[in-house]
Amino acid sequence: MRRFLVIAIPIITLALFIMIMLSGNYLKQPLGTSDNIPKTIEGIIEDVMDENWEGVERETNNLEAAWKKVVRRIQFSLERDEINSFTTNLARLQGAILAKDKPSALVELKEAYQHWEGLGQ
Repeated sequence: MRRFLVIAIPIITLALFIMIMLSGNYLKQPLGTSDNIPKTIEGIIEDVMDENWEGVERETNNLEAAWKKVVRRIQFSLERDEINSFTTNLARLQGAILAKDKPSALVELKEAYQHWEGLGQ
């Protein structure tokens, strides 16, 4: 029995860690409507194109709340640089929104979407 435990516990622990490290693609998927990041980004793009800056600001706040939910799930399974890049895009997006700069906001949104697509790959 002791020999079984000495062998089984490390193997089970390693298998658990491997599953956590490879789960990034699954954990980034939305679990509800409040953490659907791609849909939120698309909504912000539409509002920016219509120059609806109040809607853009509201949706950006929703995007940040969704990102905070998702980042808790993926923080152990994805590279920190990828997570930081997306967070940086959100900060620059807020600056573009404050300036009501349509081209900069669109650039940041498209780059954020690219970072989102690249997470876990």
